[in-house]
Amino acid sequence: MRAKVTTRPDPYAPYLLSQAIRVDRLIFVSGQAGYDDSGQIVPGDFLAQGRQAFANLRRALEAGGSGLDRVVKVTIFVTDMADFSDVVALRREFFSDPYPADTIAQVSALYDPAVRIEIEAIAVAGED
Repeated sequence: MRAKVTTRPDPYAPYLLSQAIRVDRLIFVSGQAGYDDSGQIVPGDFLAQGRQAFANLRRALEAGGSGLDRVVKVTIFVTDMADFSDVVALRREFFSDPYPADTIAQVSALYDPAVRIEIEAIAVAGED
C-alpha cells in the first residue's frame, strides 16, 4: 500500500512533490529544511535552522504514524561542512541510541540561498 503523507499547511504542494510517502510500514520523508508554517526560513544561526528542520521532520513522521525514535536512515545536506559539530549536537538533541544510519553531505546550494541544512529520512511506522 502506498499513501501520501501530508501536514497542514502542506509546503510541498506548489512544487508537485510529496512531503512523505508511506509504503506499508516504511515512511520516506522528503527533505525538511528550517522553514516555518508560512514557508519562510527561520531567522538565526545554523542551529536555529537545524532545530526547525528537525521539528518539521518530526511533524511529517508523526503525520505518517511514526516518530524520530523510529528513524532508521537519515541523510543530512549542509552548505558548509564547518557546521558538522552542530549537526552532531542536533543528532544528540533529537535522536537517541541506537542512532539511525546517517549520511551527511556538503552541497553547493539548497532550494533557497538562505537554507543551510536539509534533512530527509526513512522511518518505520507503527502498526495500522
